[in-house]
Amino acid sequence: MDDPTAQPATIHLDLLSLMTNASWPVRITTGLLVLATAGVWIITVLKYIQLSRLKSLAHDFERRTRNASSGADLYQIANDRRASPGARVLQALSLRGSAASVERLRAVADRAIVSERQNARVMMSMLGSIAAAAPFIGLFGTVYGIMDAFVRIGAAKSASLPVVAPAIGEALITTAIGLAAAIPAVIFFNSIDKRVGDFIAELEAAAGEWVTLIAEGGEPIPLVPGHARPQAR
Repeated sequence: MDDPTAQPATIHLDLLSLMTNASWPVRITTGLLVLATAGVWIITVLKYIQLSRLKSLAHDFERRTRNASSGADLYQIANDRRASPGARVLQALSLRGSAASVERLRAVADRAIVSERQNARVMMSMLGSIAAAAPFIGLFGTVYGIMDAFVRIGAAKSASLPVVAPAIGEALITTAIGLAAAIPAVIFFNSIDKRVGDFIAELEAAAGEWVTLIAEGGEPIPLVPGHARPQAR
């Protein structure tokens, strides 16, 4: 007769033991997911550092250009703050100068802003790929683990818990790791994408003011050192 005062046995989830006894496909799948999880956090940290630096440079540059009264003033500020995204936009505009039409200057600015957007979105495609693929990779490990469980049942000719439980545990752990990689990747991707969108929107608004100031000034803008003005043909 069972002792009613007996305490239930404590069950521990030993992930290391599960992975040690898992089949090679499950181990490989788990390894890929662990690398993907680490990649998500590394990319996220790098992107936040990059965007914080870009926004800091952009805000400082825009603050300095508020008092500019001519295209030459804008060039001087850009020459002093060459690392700023706004300075790179003005460098592109300086190749055309005020002789170009407003539409042409805006097109040049837009093209320079596209380059800034591409720079700000570096590695985001990898983050999106992890967010999309990690659950399916984990599902692959789960499906293989369940298949392995059925093979063990057939070999042992028994569906008892000691036969089935290890394989099912191995299978489900890959899904858990896949979700652990995908969920943060989705959250961070959306957060970083919004930051990039806000950064580009601010740069576009500032570039519109710069184009207007350059077009209204009428004076030629000096070339940025290291750039040559295209020869007329």
